[in-house]
Amino acid sequence: MTATPSPTSPPPTKGLPAGLQADLSASVAVFLISLPLSLGIALATGAPLQAGLVAAAAGGIVAARLGGTPLQVSGPATGLTVVTAELIQHYGWRTTCAITVLAGLCQLGLAALRTARSALMVSPAIVHGMLAGVGVTIALAQLHIVLGGTPQSSALANVRGLPDQLADLHPAALGVSVLTLAVLLCWPRLPGRTGRHLRKVPAALAAVAVATACAALAGLTLPRVDLPSWRSHALPELPEGPVLGIIAAVLTITLVGSVESLLSAVATDKLIAARRGTEGRPARADLNRELRGQGAANIVSGALGGLPVAGGAVRSMANVKAGAVSRRSVMLHGLWILLAAGLLVPALDLIPLAALAALVMAVGVQMVSATHLRTVTRHGEILVYATTIVAVVLGGVLEGVAVGIAMAVALALHRLARTRITVEQLDSGVHRVWARGQLTFLAVPRLSRVLSQIPHHGHAVIELDGSFMDHAAYETLQDWQDSHLAHGGSLEVTGRSGARIAEAEQAQRAESAERSAQRGAQRGDHQCCRPWTPWQNHCDHRGTVDRTDPADLTDPADPADLTAGESPAAPPAPAPTPAPTPPAGPRGRGAGQLANGISAFQRDTAPHVREELARLAREGQRPSQLFLTCADSRLVTSMITASGPGDLFTVRNVGNLVPLPGAESTDDSVAAAIEYAVDVLQVDSITVCGHSGCGAMQALLNSAPGMPMTPLRRWLRHGLPSLERMGSRHHAWARISGRLPADAVEQLCLTNVVQQLEHLKAHESVARRLAEGTLELHGMYFHVGEAQAYLLSEGQDFFDCRVFDTVGAGSLRG
Repeated sequence: MTATPSPTSPPPTKGLPAGLQADLSASVAVFLISLPLSLGIALATGAPLQAGLVAAAAGGIVAARLGGTPLQVSGPATGLTVVTAELIQHYGWRTTCAITVLAGLCQLGLAALRTARSALMVSPAIVHGMLAGVGVTIALAQLHIVLGGTPQSSALANVRGLPDQLADLHPAALGVSVLTLAVLLCWPRLPGRTGRHLRKVPAALAAVAVATACAALAGLTLPRVDLPSWRSHALPELPEGPVLGIIAAVLTITLVGSVESLLSAVATDKLIAARRGTEGRPARADLNRELRGQGAANIVSGALGGLPVAGGAVRSMANVKAGAVSRRSVMLHGLWILLAAGLLVPALDLIPLAALAALVMAVGVQMVSATHLRTVTRHGEILVYATTIVAVVLGGVLEGVAVGIAMAVALALHRLARTRITVEQLDSGVHRVWARGQLTFLAVPRLSRVLSQIPHHGHAVIELDGSFMDHAAYETLQDWQDSHLAHGGSLEVTGRSGARIAEAEQAQRAESAERSAQRGAQRGDHQCCRPWTPWQNHCDHRGTVDRTDPADLTDPADPADLTAGESPAAPPAPAPTPAPTPPAGPRGRGAGQLANGISAFQRDTAPHVREELARLAREGQRPSQLFLTCADSRLVTSMITASGPGDLFTVRNVGNLVPLPGAESTDDSVAAAIEYAVDVLQVDSITVCGHSGCGAMQALLNSAPGMPMTPLRRWLRHGLPSLERMGSRHHAWARISGRLPADAVEQLCLTNVVQQLEHLKAHESVARRLAEGTLELHGMYFHVGEAQAYLLSEGQDFFDCRVFDTVGAGSLRG
């Protein structure tokens, strides 16, 4: 059999190991981005410019060789620019190098303790706010160099000094900076065939190169890069200064650098999964190994007089998009940095500092992301985000993060303690008490005050709209209930949906459950299987009766058959005399299961739902939601949504697909169901529900051109847009909150939900109701193995992903 190369793998080149050609090409692209960026970050910190090159080489070689994310590119840490600048001002450059070495040792210790994932526990609003605050501080400092001046020691000083700086402009520096920014913004948008070829050169390199060339040709007198001889390069010395200050500096570099690197590693993993198939894809990130590699790189960088090192999302994205296939591309990029530091010094000395300042200022502005702002606003964390930004700008990174954490904790406590308790008297004389929020001991005084307003002989309805009640609140409510009933009053306690949860109903349910358990024990059913014991297809606790040999079964005409859940060791019950029946062939296994299931329904369930079904038969169906899901037998829609008769108008098909209107080989049954649900039943929302391990998605991934068209393959053509969306870089990626997709099948299952929601919008009735604001669309994913449901959140997260959020057992949603 001839092996077929992966479409993402480079063509084999004679004389070179597999993938080396792609790694060579990618390493050059990353080098061209990293070189000016490293010099710019060094300039922004006030460190020797060589320090940026040392950090880029150490990150490129050491972190790439020892780290756990093969395609992540490490170098001078953008997020530590402000911290490093402050350290240099307080302790000097050589002591800052020693602090970098100590921070690397701390990272090695954290990696040994396997605490890498703990760094991701920090609230995203704090991380976003920290990066945005650093970006604001960088932009303010570099703005002075852009205008031809010198940055001040703090962000506030830079703001106060702007009027004087604007009054004393340096036209040459300003012109070079404006030219740099113009090329940086316009380069990715160059049109035509020529533009397509020019865009292969990184925008950062093109901007600095054009600005340098124009400044040289015009003969402008400007401060330029000045790389002194490597013989005079400063190396670290033993830290001098207050011990607590040194410890705080080490911890700051350790924590900020670790979080920045680990977030970048996760983003790199996401980009790889979105752009490449399963073949030829590097291993997923090992975050503890990545932290170990970052620690080693910081030790080497600090020991050689370099800046602190961290993984960079910009450089890593460029590496992935350039087609790198292994960590060799990152290591080669580090080698090119070393060669440039030794051989290109005359060319580097021509670069105006204003051009580098404009480049770094643009990077700082980009760190204040509108996407992050929308995300934290949607999740109600804007106060934490804004507070962290202000605190970072005014006080520094460590202080800003501490203030952000304090604000996040205070906000969480406020949400926990915030409880609204109101009472109103209805026209019927009933007193309605509404408790919205969590009932804790903090709410007991208000609860007691409201309950005391209800007359002793009146009827009260207590509506609990929350997910938690502590012991103090429970005893307060229970004591008042006992007293109210003792004085001749009546009451009804309901949940959020209005369902009664009174004590009498609880006793009734408990009694019913006890009777069901007794019946199950008599039949030998395993209790984990309830209420599907007549089938038991899903459970390992089965009887040992051979399902395939009819000789092992009792007479199928005998109504005293063993049910599928009976233990063969159970004593046989005396069989009643059967009524005369016409001769019939043996009942098959499927028919037997079906009959047993119907019998269990008539015996256990029908008495409880007969009244409700009779009402629905009289009044007709009025479902609130169209639920479109897969035909997979493991999805029990009423079970996973806790819905009952008349709640859901359900449409099931292979792969939960929604054919586009007018598509080739379209299926009108789905379109007819959508039209009926939207226009006739007037549902309020439509949910598309996918699930893990979907066979349709697996078939899509394994499909190959030229295969004969069967009915199944013709139907699955409606899923091809989902497959294209998963491989496209122009669409947001989809993932589950808190983790990456387990494999390509799960990735396609998640993406398919997002894509089918787009298909729904193309249906005329849906589009009309959406425009009127009377219809909502929801995405849902059910993980079968975890018995966990996820709902698709609005917008995108920190990494521009569509996120499926967990719906917990105690979650309440409006």
